[in-house]
Amino acid sequence: MRRYLWIIASAVASAAPAQESADKSLKLTIYNSNLALVEHVRPLTLAAGRHRIEFKGVSAEIMSQTVSFASPGLTVIEQNFDYDLLTPEKLMEKAVGQTVRIVRTNPGTGRETEEMAEVLSTVGGVVLKIGDRIEVLREDGIPARVIFDEVPPNLRANPTLSVLANAAAPVNGDVTLAYLSRGLAWSADYVAVFEEAQSNVSLQGWITLTNNSGTTFANASAQLVAGDINVVGSEAEWWQVYNIRRNNANVRRAGVETSDREQLADYYVYPLAEQTTIANNQTKQVSFLSAERVRADRGYEQTFYNFFSQEEPVSAEVRVRFSNSQASGLGDQLPSGVVRVYARDARGQPQFVGEDRIGHTSAGSDLALKIGDAFDVTIQPTLRQTTRSSRRATDYAMSYLVRNARSQAATVTIRQDSLWRFNEVVAESIAGRRTDADSFAWDVPVPANGETELTFTIRQSW
Repeated sequence: MRRYLWIIASAVASAAPAQESADKSLKLTIYNSNLALVEHVRPLTLAAGRHRIEFKGVSAEIMSQTVSFASPGLTVIEQNFDYDLLTPEKLMEKAVGQTVRIVRTNPGTGRETEEMAEVLSTVGGVVLKIGDRIEVLREDGIPARVIFDEVPPNLRANPTLSVLANAAAPVNGDVTLAYLSRGLAWSADYVAVFEEAQSNVSLQGWITLTNNSGTTFANASAQLVAGDINVVGSEAEWWQVYNIRRNNANVRRAGVETSDREQLADYYVYPLAEQTTIANNQTKQVSFLSAERVRADRGYEQTFYNFFSQEEPVSAEVRVRFSNSQASGLGDQLPSGVVRVYARDARGQPQFVGEDRIGHTSAGSDLALKIGDAFDVTIQPTLRQTTRSSRRATDYAMSYLVRNARSQAATVTIRQDSLWRFNEVVAESIAGRRTDADSFAWDVPVPANGETELTFTIRQSW
């Protein structure tokens, strides 16, 4: 840690013929993808003529190419964003090639000595030329102060957007400044308390706001937009596709219900009930959803993506299943997030039993959240036979031996997924169902402390 102080002997303010007041109103629209729309409304009074107007307190992560400036009677000529902020390191960097004063204090006597020094470099440390010698500004605990005569004109204490504008007549009204900014994001988190005996789950939803924009937004009206917006040239264009597939793995049936939730284009809007202050480098949580006694149950599932034999059995996945439909007691869209599931122990205390991530889920969808792998419910896959049934078709005969070491009977859902384009079941020991174009599912009943064998043959063709 550096042990010297930085002192400015006299600061020269940058010339600013016109400077706006504090925000009259501040609105934030925050998206999932580390992006926000910021709108400042500020009062402005100007005489006729050309003015450079400074807007302090804008986001340090502003996307300057997205700035929109609107005020009746003003014509914008140019705009500049000054994001080179005033810090000790920046002061020294700007002083390279210039002369500063170095004041050192003798820790034993308290006596101060002062020398004039030319700053030669700040790369990896501060290199000074003092008289005929070259010296590195030490960090050995000896108190030292570096005194500058002025603040460089292009260093700002706060991120500042300046606009050069022309007023054809005196202006006395509001100016609206809007822009997109990085560094503001939100995510959803859910706490689900599963009451298996009552066959329901209580769901609490929390919004987590994160501000890493370099600016504090005070008394802002904020709304959150749920949905994956497309941003040209960003990683979202390909990463978004991967996330959609991964997050939708626990959706068993997509919903078709509507709700009273406000919509913006094809996205859903979650406005915060009250104005809030989001400080820089702050994480804030706000409740947005509360639902009691949503119908739910616990079940066992496993999905297989190929036809193969395996010597060791596979544990069945334990999933908590519910619908966010109105009939089940929920009936609302669920933004993407992590659902943490709790179950009550023998003493009635909720204990954490697992978590799963969901994607943006429409109302009326059936969800199956994986909370872990079963300890005593297993599945043994065996590829019994592969037969070429025709020149363009192959039959795969599979056996799945399901064992249940529990003292209660269980039903295990086995899914065969990622089939070829043309597929059909030509034989099966238990009636199954098609779940989509390239997958089938079978619900296999297994007695307590027993086993059941599921067999089927799938024909794939091309």
